[in-house]
Amino acid sequence: MRMPVFRRTNRWLLLLSSLLLSSILLSACGEQSPSIIDARGFVAQQEGFVFWVILVIAAVVFVGVEGMLVYSIFRFRERPDSVNPRQNHGSLALEILWTAIPTFFLLVILVFTIRGLFQVAPDAQPADSKTVNVTAIGHQWWWEFHYQQYNITTADTLVIPAGTVVHVDLFSNNVIHSFWVPQLTGKTDLVPGHDNKKWFKADDDTVGKTFVGICAEFCGAQHGNMRFEVKVESADGFQSWLTAQSQHAATPASGSLAEEGQKIFQGAGACAGCHGIVGVNAQQFIDTAKVCDDSNPKDLNNNECPLGPNLTHFGSRGLIAGGVLDNNSSQCNTDQSASDLLANCNLAKWLHDPQGVKPGNDMAIGQLTNDQIKALVAYLESLK
Repeated sequence: MRMPVFRRTNRWLLLLSSLLLSSILLSACGEQSPSIIDARGFVAQQEGFVFWVILVIAAVVFVGVEGMLVYSIFRFRERPDSVNPRQNHGSLALEILWTAIPTFFLLVILVFTIRGLFQVAPDAQPADSKTVNVTAIGHQWWWEFHYQQYNITTADTLVIPAGTVVHVDLFSNNVIHSFWVPQLTGKTDLVPGHDNKKWFKADDDTVGKTFVGICAEFCGAQHGNMRFEVKVESADGFQSWLTAQSQHAATPASGSLAEEGQKIFQGAGACAGCHGIVGVNAQQFIDTAKVCDDSNPKDLNNNECPLGPNLTHFGSRGLIAGGVLDNNSSQCNTDQSASDLLANCNLAKWLHDPQGVKPGNDMAIGQLTNDQIKALVAYLESLK
């Protein structure tokens, strides 16, 4: 006896559907994928709780509706010699029921959402004398962080102490960006001419961990290549980091390759036109949110407004060019041949062809020779 064609088709459709759903589920797996489900801070935990509330209610509604649908299909399916069903023009009780149930679920979601908004609002920031105040500046396309109390600046890496409130003022003078660290805090937009702020706190057990941050608002061609990292230190580790970051740039040894790189950096029309290094071509770190604020002309000084990140302690950072490349300094041994250096060292790749690595960026550097790249790599990686 031959199996009906439609039955075989249904089996193949079921198999393909199962494979598709499995692939979608497994595609979310990955060691470096930031997830709100793995919340490691108070703000992210409150936002995650709202997510679970909505997910559970949605699952209950889905199972209930689909269950009734499947039950109705089998219970009231047409049978041989069955008479036409009696036609009803409506049931007042059912109409009240299917209006009341969604209203109840939406009310529950509203209550928990409003509760969450009040818990994570800027005004809910805990009063803590140890609060770290940071200005996050969104560029096209990289992140800059200015520590207001300590007058130091970093790029693409935000270092914070565990268990301490971090207050973030958000600034952009170009387009709208959105600051998001899924495991620590939710999304808040950086709107030109509008002062937005937020706060978050990493759990005490996150010391030594690094969390991925991203821009969650389309901001241009390289929006997808605008990420940063948040490194969590202990209180003592954070103080040690602050002490190191507040120092002037290290002076290279006389006659060294790094010293040659410093001279290239300071050369006319080269790196110093867009980047600052404290102790070399800058006296101190610049608060970009003040000197580049187009909405406040009295604070605007185009001669001081930096185009590229400050490089005073570049060698201590983990990312290059807004997270496009990792700063794999261990692969940047300048004893290598030029070809090996360009093949292994991400900084050398960036200096060799910045537009090839990240098209459309503001790195308007001229064509460097292999010897110049070697010297610059030696100098920049020495700036710890």
